Amino acid sequence: MVQKLTILFDLDGTLVDTAPDLMNAHNFVMKKFGYETKSTDDIRKFVGKGASSLIGRSLWGQAKKEFGQINSQIKKKEMVKDFIDYYGKNIAVESKLMKGVKNFLDWAKKNNISMGVCTNKQDYLAIDLLKKIKVYDYFEYVAGSNTFDYCKPDPRHLTNIIEIMQGELNKSLMIGDSETDASTAKSASVPFILLENGYTEKKVSEIPHDHLIKDFIGIEKIVSSYIHG
Repeated sequence: MVQKLTILFDLDGTLVDTAPDLMNAHNFVMKKFGYETKSTDDIRKFVGKGASSLIGRSLWGQAKKEFGQINSQIKKKEMVKDFIDYYGKNIAVESKLMKGVKNFLDWAKKNNISMGVCTNKQDYLAIDLLKKIKVYDYFEYVAGSNTFDYCKPDPRHLTNIIEIMQGELNKSLMIGDSETDASTAKSASVPFILLENGYTEKKVSEIPHDHLIKDFIGIEKIVSSYIHG
């Protein structure tokens, strides 16, 4: 029997442009605690390693001294909790599928490709977003930062999902938009497709990749080479 191809997708900045809703949640928290708000361009640079990292990286430039105090971690936990609470209630207000995603998911399903999601968003939030944006049923498995005892860039985040989906590493791909995704795929020895203009501070030339795409339009040609390869 020929082994099916397995594709693992990152979520934020890859499948879905979530920056506007993440920005709104971020700015709600920052206003509440008396810090500066950020633009969507700023938020795109902070996303990818979870809510705690997003809040921490945002605060780093404006609260270095305060973050060194004894109560800083307590405050940070409060801010992260408020962020997640607000975001969870407003997760799909302005978020949209990235260009070409829906057509590609339809094509992949017709071609018997197994698909899953590997994200550093908490799994229940990822599942809720995918349901609200009406693409959840395309995926066999969704794993977030809290699904296992580790998350990206630990390669086990990726390899565990492939194993659960009964896929094979040598018949798997990852599609993502950041150095975190690239590092995960490389450590797992899985080919990596990089989406341009990702949620990262890195330049494309600084992120290792096997293929580079502007959006999901025309990606079928790249994926087909792995189906028949």
